[in-house]
Amino acid sequence: MSGSITLEQVCNRLKKQDNILILAHQNPDGDTLGSCFALLYALQSMGKHARVECSDPFPLRYQFMFPDYVPEQFTEQYIVAADIADTQLFGKNSEKYIDKVDLCIDHHPSNTFYATETYLVADAAATAEVMMDVIDGLGVSLNLAMATCIYTGISTDTGCFRFSNTTAKTHRAASRVIGLGVDNAEINREMFGRKTQSRIAIEREVYNTMEYHCDNKCAVICMTQEMLQKAGADDSELEGVSAIPCQIEGVEVGVTLREKEGGYKISLRTSRYIDASEICAQFGGGGHARASGCFIKDTLESAKQKVLAVVKKAFAAAQL
Repeated sequence: MSGSITLEQVCNRLKKQDNILILAHQNPDGDTLGSCFALLYALQSMGKHARVECSDPFPLRYQFMFPDYVPEQFTEQYIVAADIADTQLFGKNSEKYIDKVDLCIDHHPSNTFYATETYLVADAAATAEVMMDVIDGLGVSLNLAMATCIYTGISTDTGCFRFSNTTAKTHRAASRVIGLGVDNAEINREMFGRKTQSRIAIEREVYNTMEYHCDNKCAVICMTQEMLQKAGADDSELEGVSAIPCQIEGVEVGVTLREKEGGYKISLRTSRYIDASEICAQFGGGGHARASGCFIKDTLESAKQKVLAVVKKAFAAAQL
């Protein structure tokens, strides 16, 4: 049974350990990779052996955080999961570690406490924000490499500081790392201002699937494997697609259904009136109040109707 531990306990554990394996979640994003590599650099500065692993390849767009990374080869003695709320997020190539995680560092309220010990800061905007506190607790001075990772994690998980999870502490953390020389303008340009041609192609396909429900207060988009193949897009290019429905004026709930093996991954984005995590929890998923996900083993149309039925109940309860 997992137990919650304090920041001081987290740091004491890490100080005593060596040969540390740090795990990122499947389909890695800026927060999981930023958190993992910030911790990696901190541990290495302490003279410890550490490496980062992920079930999926690291996307090219994040290579600036680890341009010369060559993983150390050793038999892991301690395993840390960063930004992984549930074992379903490990991915096939990391499933062998599911029952071996010693410590999970996370910010998702839906964390299932699968690790032996968990350090969860549910009101943090990103796990990278939490990781900065961990690095401070280790007595390590932040360098530019760590700061770049932390900024990237925070910026990507807050939608460049636009999402409601952004707090005063989030801005203070960003200010601190920018003060260390982080090129925030270039990072934000890469993360939010540039798109590949295949990303534009998949967006075109997605817009053609748009449906409106609940008096136009709910927008639904779909992504099938056929659409991805037609666009020539891969997983690394899909970050942020699920935000498209809620960019539409008047939409309070945005639903994205993406075809995966055996069913559909559901991504939910909501306004302040609807709790996305409560909706996804009814399908065994979770996340945050404004952004959550789940998986439904069903056909596209059936999965869509199941989600919409719960969304309609949420609108009724909120009297919207």
